[in-house]
Amino acid sequence: MLKLSAGPADLGGLKTPALAILLEQVVGAPSLGALDAAIARSVGRVITNRDFRGTRDETLTILGADGGVERVLLVGMGKVTERRTALRRAASIAARRAHQNGYAGLAIFAGTVSADEVESIALGAIAGAWEFKDYQTPPPEDERRAPLNEVTVLGADAAGARDGIARGMAIGEGHTLARRLAMLPGNVCTPDYLADTARDIAKRHGMSVTVLGRAEMEREGMGSFLSVAQGTPQEPRLIVLEYRKGGNKPVIALVGKGLCFDSGGISIKPAQGMEWMKFDMCGAAGVLGAMEAIAALQLPVNVVGLVGSTTNMPSGTAVKPGDVVRASNGKTIEIINTDAEGRLVLADVLAYAKRFSPAVVLDAATLTGACIIALGHGATGVMGTDETVVQEVVEAGKLAAEPGWPLPLWDDYKELIKSDIADVKNSGGRPAGTITAALFLKEFVDGYPWVHLDIAGTAYSETDLGPLPAGPTGVPVGTFVEFVRGRAG
Repeated sequence: MLKLSAGPADLGGLKTPALAILLEQVVGAPSLGALDAAIARSVGRVITNRDFRGTRDETLTILGADGGVERVLLVGMGKVTERRTALRRAASIAARRAHQNGYAGLAIFAGTVSADEVESIALGAIAGAWEFKDYQTPPPEDERRAPLNEVTVLGADAAGARDGIARGMAIGEGHTLARRLAMLPGNVCTPDYLADTARDIAKRHGMSVTVLGRAEMEREGMGSFLSVAQGTPQEPRLIVLEYRKGGNKPVIALVGKGLCFDSGGISIKPAQGMEWMKFDMCGAAGVLGAMEAIAALQLPVNVVGLVGSTTNMPSGTAVKPGDVVRASNGKTIEIINTDAEGRLVLADVLAYAKRFSPAVVLDAATLTGACIIALGHGATGVMGTDETVVQEVVEAGKLAAEPGWPLPLWDDYKELIKSDIADVKNSGGRPAGTITAALFLKEFVDGYPWVHLDIAGTAYSETDLGPLPAGPTGVPVGTFVEFVRGRAG
């Protein structure tokens, strides 16, 4: 884990391999006093000469002085409307550049910063410094670059610095866990691997954990979940992780889809790009990452994390289009498309969540390609049974720099998932595909407010995002954590 600390903004006496200065889009040069004097007023000159303009994600490196600030990295934040979001993004870019260039240490300066802003900078630095090299042979010793292992945030008072760093590290651990789980290949990150990860979290943080397998789910009557699992010899897992630090407060339930690989089943996906379907467990990774962060923050709440995990494979025993299965709440489902499998898993998990008498249930799933068509990769689709809670989730996502956008759950759309032979069918076709998938899930929600997050477009990226490389983003860890923090008061 990256070592994080905070200190005063003594730029003139600073000694560091690199100093990142995070700047809004500027007209005149900022006052950097002793630092700028020490490097022959280079920062002021490049800004005055418009060599650096502070546009979003713009970077410029200036050589500093031996024995002091050896390099100055200017990072643009553009025209800032949400300062915490802008700081986080710029800090991620700074840490990523420092890591790529082999700078072992990095200081980050953005003027005077509050505890919340220190937290945002810390989260950005953790995200930018992260990489996944588990399965790559290291280069020869003389070709290796030093990893970025220490970041200092400048410009906060002592109390604010300690608080912001501690919170940033706690949430950063959750993001890092979620990204690592998502990045693991499907032959490693199996349902059993997720269950073992939950056991590890429980052991380290004093939680309780329950893991159900195929036999236990059969006794619970989870025919919807098990229909997806019947095509694979791997044991499916329903994982329940309980954090109980809220006394008599009601439970907040977080639910995640954990398809460790999704081939589409009999309704098989196209071969091109199928390798990305190892990311179909990002909802589950988000739940586990959030539980890690919530425990590290020691929030005074009761949170239950539920993960439904299996793989969706074509085989002689796989569920077929046209089959009818029965979920644990008694409802029958006509299988129209076996690639609409995540909702079948979540149906039984959402029904199972009722036994905890939750005050609210949030689920996250890489559920529909239709959400990417509707919202692209910039926003998570947000739908639910309670408009007040939907807005609460959207606000949590905004704080976490994980934007969400509400979509309607109007009853008119239910016509698309009516079945001629069962209570409901698992696919309404292409029109309003994200909405009909959520309406399907709603059939298994009973007795509690519920919000569904479709993270198909935001949980991972197939292209480099600038602050983050291609791969998992950590969504929805931040949204979950901010929602629970808000409920904790």
